[in-house]
Amino acid sequence: QVQLVESGGGSVQAGGSLRLSCAVSGYRYSRYVMGWFRQAPGKEREGVAAIDSDAKRIYADSVQGRFTIAADNGNQILYLQMNSLKPEDTAMYYCAARWSYGGTWYDRSTYNYWGQGTQVTVSS
Repeated sequence: QVQLVESGGGSVQAGGSLRLSCAVSGYRYSRYVMGWFRQAPGKEREGVAAIDSDAKRIYADSVQGRFTIAADNGNQILYLQMNSLKPEDTAMYYCAARWSYGGTWYDRSTYNYWGQGTQVTVSS
């Protein structure tokens, strides 16, 4: 059974940094696409960043240059380094995984597995 468990959320002031982690267990496929999504109150869940098993990375325009996604394949941990945080980054952050390269990276319906989320709050 595949499980994804996020950690590292918290409250910071604008301009601060946080690093989110997503521990993966039970994933047996050699290929993957793993993504970070976020959902603010009253808004739809949106893609933040994704990385695949070929180490290709992609980011939403709103976080490009501020966030960095990385994967530690040996330890099966996905990271999201978030710098220069803004109040509009406040949301619940989720990690997700799928084995297929098909579909767009930000289409949440294409992901097979999801974590429970970790809250990020940025104050001005």
